[in-house]
Amino acid sequence: MSETPDVPVDEQVPAPETPAPETPAAEAAEAPEAAEEARPLQLRFAALSDVGRVRRDNQDSGYAGPWLLSVCDGVGGAARGDIASSTAVQQLRRLDERPAGDPVALVAGALHRAHDRIGELVEHDPALNGTSTTATLALFDGHKIAIGHVGDTRAYLLRDGVLTRLTKDHTFVQSLIDEGRISEEEARVHPHRNLILQALDGVHEAEPDLFSEEVRAGDRLLLCSDGACGVLDDDRIADILGTATPDFAAVELVRASLEAGSSDNVTCVVADVVLADQGDPIDPTPLLVGAAAELPRRRTGLAAAGTSRFRGHRSGDTGELDPVPADDPPAGAGRAITSDPLDRDEELRYAPQAPRRFVWLKRLSAAAVVLGLLWMAAAGAWFWSQKQYYVGVHDGAVTIFRGIDSELLGVELGTAYEQSDLAVATLSDYVRGTVENGIEARSLEDARHVIQNLAAEQGGE
Repeated sequence: MSETPDVPVDEQVPAPETPAPETPAAEAAEAPEAAEEARPLQLRFAALSDVGRVRRDNQDSGYAGPWLLSVCDGVGGAARGDIASSTAVQQLRRLDERPAGDPVALVAGALHRAHDRIGELVEHDPALNGTSTTATLALFDGHKIAIGHVGDTRAYLLRDGVLTRLTKDHTFVQSLIDEGRISEEEARVHPHRNLILQALDGVHEAEPDLFSEEVRAGDRLLLCSDGACGVLDDDRIADILGTATPDFAAVELVRASLEAGSSDNVTCVVADVVLADQGDPIDPTPLLVGAAAELPRRRTGLAAAGTSRFRGHRSGDTGELDPVPADDPPAGAGRAITSDPLDRDEELRYAPQAPRRFVWLKRLSAAAVVLGLLWMAAAGAWFWSQKQYYVGVHDGAVTIFRGIDSELLGVELGTAYEQSDLAVATLSDYVRGTVENGIEARSLEDARHVIQNLAAEQGGE
């Protein structure tokens, strides 16, 4: 009988292991997740815009549809920011269909077209020069959203009770937050919190943030203007978003913003990501709110000044007193002298008057008093103006001016006070335009601080 040679242990080849077949239970556990990911998703949406308790006009515009969500906040005051925001939304809403190409590229193109369209309006009507709008939109393709963002409107995602801000503000105070110089809480009350660094204005090319985000069933999206996110912190927004339906959440967000003291228009667009065959059927009718919905209508009287669904009580408003009825005496009745003060006033009204004497002297004295009061008011206004400062442009440099950034009868009410070494040409186009329009300051030190921040912002680019 032959002997088998010994083989060292370290040279022995182990027998191949045969993988254990997956059990039916494991296959059943993985199947629902894969099936759910493959099932189509859709949006259940709501939108609401309110003029607020302070502004006369609503310069926000919002849109919500099966494939597109968008919020634009117009800037410009007399330059009609409502036209800018509504024009942008009317251009962006053309995206509201299932994307046939790259969603991010489609969003970038829509923002560019909105920018060009605003430029055409400004060229046609110079009175609109200076108008602009922020823009935040989300284009849904059934599995993810493509985000386009310019300005300080925001997009949020609520998932499993955790709120995530998807966008980053293009504002002066956001740059201070990024540098660690101020906190989020301080930014809410900063005097220059409304200084936007990028917007769609038809003149200066903006550089929008463009990216995509995966979504899944159960997610809730919020797009809102700074009238909401400017006064509500993330915890409060998450608390409201986590309740009930999108309609209820939109109403509560607007109501809570106004109760928190928002002095701006408030616009909120809320959408749930749901399985296509889950729950009640979804109404696919798009919603258009704010200036984009109001401009086509001819409004007069009180409606023209804007109305608010959540007016509430204004501090200091005493309301109107009901008129006191005055009954005429019966025909033929004489005027009896009574102790009633109203009757005594009526008697004095009809009593004989003494002849007027020295009328011209009285009129001259009254004119002198009026002129004196006007001179005192003018002197007070001048002394007050010399304590006002703003940042503008002088000889190609960023300069502190003393006085008011305005003119009266062709006379400038502000004079160059302190010129900095910061050249206007080194600033970005949008920031340069903002400085040329003048940046208000609370004091001389505040004006110097503004220039320091502008220099830091320019140096960080």
